[in-house]
This record gives sequence, structure tokens and C-alpha cells, in this order.
Amino acid sequence: MSMMRALQLFAERDLRLVALPPPSPPAAGEVLLRIRHVGLNHIDVWGWRGMAFAKRKMPFTVTTEAVGEIVAVGPGVSGLAVGQRVVPFGAITCGVCRACREGRDNLCEAIAGIRGFHIDGFAQELTNHPARLLIPVPDGVALRDAACAAVAYGTVEHMLFDNAKLEPGESILVHAGGSGIGSIAIRVAKSLGCMVITTVGSDDKMEKARALGADHVINYRTDRFEGVVRRITAKKGVDVVFEHVGADTWSGSLLSLRRGGRLVTCGATSGASGSINLMQLFQQQYRIFGSFGASKRNIAAALARMATGVLPVIDSEYTLETFRDALGRMERREVFGKMVVGL
Repeated sequence: MSMMRALQLFAERDLRLVALPPPSPPAAGEVLLRIRHVGLNHIDVWGWRGMAFAKRKMPFTVTTEAVGEIVAVGPGVSGLAVGQRVVPFGAITCGVCRACREGRDNLCEAIAGIRGFHIDGFAQELTNHPARLLIPVPDGVALRDAACAAVAYGTVEHMLFDNAKLEPGESILVHAGGSGIGSIAIRVAKSLGCMVITTVGSDDKMEKARALGADHVINYRTDRFEGVVRRITAKKGVDVVFEHVGADTWSGSLLSLRRGGRLVTCGATSGASGSINLMQLFQQQYRIFGSFGASKRNIAAALARMATGVLPVIDSEYTLETFRDALGRMERREVFGKMVVGL
């Protein structure tokens, strides 16, 4: 391949499809990946808007979540083969700090950056990546589904099981059930036999959420969700709240918890600041967990769960040429589930 396609951000909202030379052969400890699909997430919208948490050198290649096939293996790499399907871990972790050694990759103490946000991402046909940061895709899992594992599905695994410790048969409130992670959380919780309440922002999304298996669906634009949750649960509240909306839902989420309930949060798309009544916190013995990203173990668990038939919800598929249209739909909240981009 003399040139390859890549999607690069040149400035805020200035996204261009460009031709670049392919990467050099993989160095020691690396593999060369042919990227087949990338997943679209809110982190991509933030990056497109210029909302980076660190300075970035423009232009740079976008997207953090991907799946691909190995086309070349660098010196010293074992256990991986040409043609193997893999999901790359998007955070370039050090691999040697205590958190990395304990398998808590998303708490790395010396992270070099997140691909597609701080450093070049995966929206390119070919890229080199450290072999130690690859997770094999099980047989029977489609590449399009596997493209949702590293960020969306892995995030849900980390939130529900590492942090909230969700148990079969418990009750859970899933916010924004039409989002990529919200729709996955509904399916995962229902696969455990949980009673699922979810919020959505339109009547058409209510029907789609019911089709996923949600037991109760609340249009948060027309009803105060916390009041509906209290009625559904006979004023007891739910065992777990799956929170990622932020300021708009924070207070209501706490009111939706039962005594001793657990709230896990990974996002703040409606605003980063919320207040809390400390007496309510300790008297009700709430447990609140912050959750960021996923570990390689979480991604492997996500792929294994997909292999059992608990799949991500795919809204639509785009190309590099139509990527901007997908970003616009996500920004306008016109999506139900995940959008993926085929390369």
C-alpha cells in the first residue's frame, strides 16, 4: 500500500479525510494492525469540539475504539499471529506500575496518552500498536460488534461488576438507555435477571428500550424520573443507579437509591458539578463509585459476554467519508445504541 486513508482533526471541528504514508514495519514488541471498524463515543465528540484534557499536536488521527486484524508481527512478539482478530487497548499504559501489574490498567500511574484524544487514534487503515495492549476476539464474535468492546462495553463491565458489584435479580436504574453504554447496560443487566428501569429522552426511544428488555421506561423530558422510580419500587428505591449524565440527573439519582444502594458514575455530559446532602449520604449509607474506562480484563470479559449472545446495540454503520454525519447525530442525541465506522 503506497498510501492509506486516515481521518484527522486539524482544528476544532475541522475534520478531514487525508492520504498518509503507511506506518513503518512494527518495532520490537509491536504488531501492525489493519483496522476494520472503529466505534464512535462521546469522547470523540469532545475531541472534535476541542475539549481535550491535554494539549495535542494537530493534525492528529481520531477515534479511541477499534477492532482489526494483525498483518505483521514485530521482533519479540509471541502468542499472536498474522490474520488474528484483535481489539487494541486505547490507553498507552506503562505496563510496569503497581496498577498495571495488578491488572488495573485504567489506573496506570504513567500513562502516555489515550489514542484518538491525546495521540493519534485508530481511524486509519494501518497502525502499529504494542502487542501487550491487544485483546483477542473470540470465534463467533462479529468484527462490527467487537468494535464496541474497548470503550463502550468494557466501560459497562467495569461499572457494573468491578464497582457496583451488580448481582442477579437486583434492581437497577440505567440512565440514557438509548446511549451506547446505556443500551449495553440494559442488555447485560437483563441477562442477569435484574429488574431494569431506564430513562430516555423521547417516546420513540421508549419503545426501543422496551424492545431491549427494560421493565420500565421513563421519558425524562415529561416525567420526574426519581418520582416514578419511587412509585415503581414502592418507595424503596433501586439497588444500583447507572449514572453517566451528570448535573441534570445527579440529585434525582441519589433520591432513586434504596438505603445502602450503590451509584456508579462514569460521565458528566450535562455538566460536571453536582451537589450532595451529606446527611442523606451517611444516613442512607449510599455507596458512590467513580468509574473511568476499562481494563484489558474488562474488555476480555465484554468480548466473552458477546460470545454468549449479549451483543451491543448497533444503531448504524458509517464510513470514513460520512464520519462527520455520525458525529453530528451523536451531538444532537439522535442515536439509539452504538455507531460504528467501517474502514
